[in-house]
Amino acid sequence: MKIVKFIFGSVLIVLVTAVISVFTALFTMGNPIAGGRPILWTIWYVAALLILIMALYDFSSLTKGQLKRVGLIGTVIGVVFFGSVKGYYVYTEGLRIEERGVELFDYQPFKEESDLAKLDAPSSFKIDSNLPRLDGATALYPLYASFVEAVYPSDEYNPYSTEESPVVSTTTGEAYDRLIQGKTDIIFVAGPSDLQVAAAKKAGVEFNMTPIGREAFVFFVHEDNPVDSLKLDEIQQLYAGDIDNWSEVGGENDPIRAFQRPEGSGSQTALQRVMGDRKLMAAPVEDVPEGMGGIIEQTAAYTNHKNAIGFSFRFYATEMVEDHDIKLLQVNGIAPTVETIADGTYPITSEFYAITTEENYETHKPFLDWMTSEEGQTLVERTGYVPLAKD
Repeated sequence: MKIVKFIFGSVLIVLVTAVISVFTALFTMGNPIAGGRPILWTIWYVAALLILIMALYDFSSLTKGQLKRVGLIGTVIGVVFFGSVKGYYVYTEGLRIEERGVELFDYQPFKEESDLAKLDAPSSFKIDSNLPRLDGATALYPLYASFVEAVYPSDEYNPYSTEESPVVSTTTGEAYDRLIQGKTDIIFVAGPSDLQVAAAKKAGVEFNMTPIGREAFVFFVHEDNPVDSLKLDEIQQLYAGDIDNWSEVGGENDPIRAFQRPEGSGSQTALQRVMGDRKLMAAPVEDVPEGMGGIIEQTAAYTNHKNAIGFSFRFYATEMVEDHDIKLLQVNGIAPTVETIADGTYPITSEFYAITTEENYETHKPFLDWMTSEEGQTLVERTGYVPLAKD
């Protein structure tokens, strides 16, 4: 009779725990620090502890006092377990850089105390009506937001509202998609990937690309990593998987965790160009929450462990994202600075663009021409980018 009672009780506990877990997953998995996995694991730990106590009560000779002590010890272990797991999540989330993102409102046009670059005098070019719809990469938003403040009429341009605002910042990949779909007019991005060119061709769209500045593609590591410089060939070998330990490039005997970015992002496209004909190794991935508690697998965000290496564009890594104990690596012994980008000595530099469709290029040509004029290039430089070389 005891065994039947125990089985029934255990099944009931498991069923109740499963139901609680489902609701916990639905409402907390989107934020693992606030809830998510630590709470789920703790719920199942409590269920296991209850089943253990029930088994001891039914099948052991322990007294009630001894059972209470078992329960107390189990509770203490559970609290320590939950605290440790949650602490681990807080720690690892604190090491993430790419997902911390940037508060675009800090660069919103016509906002008091914004961080935007400004001209010394009113712009010689203005647009008062039929405002071009703008979108682009996060790292370039401070630049084209400064264009807006110089050229557009004063208004509230919410960078997050694609439905209401003509000036937004989504991501490089989404900006390309929106341009192809006719949902925006000019995008500010790095050059397109092969997949983005193919998507445009399939939709019957041709890109018209106007260079408006230069930028460095940079690699970064934890500041305590003894490696300060990598050769370009070493970077290629590292991201091909041929070099997999820091000791092979003058560092400590630690396996290299080489992070990548999602396909279609500007920085991932830049990495693919750096690799040339070499095949990229598979990117580290992680299981992440997706709406209503579902789980998807995606490219793991950069986490600043001492054996990690990541990449970005110089302005984003140094200006938009606060210091997270990283250092930029020299490439071929050259540091990525405004000076080395301008004189071309830093080996991984490229132009970034204001891109419209060929069909609409003439409509927006006056604005594009202004971006490459002295006034536009002044804003490029004052934002923190490197302006185009003067003829």
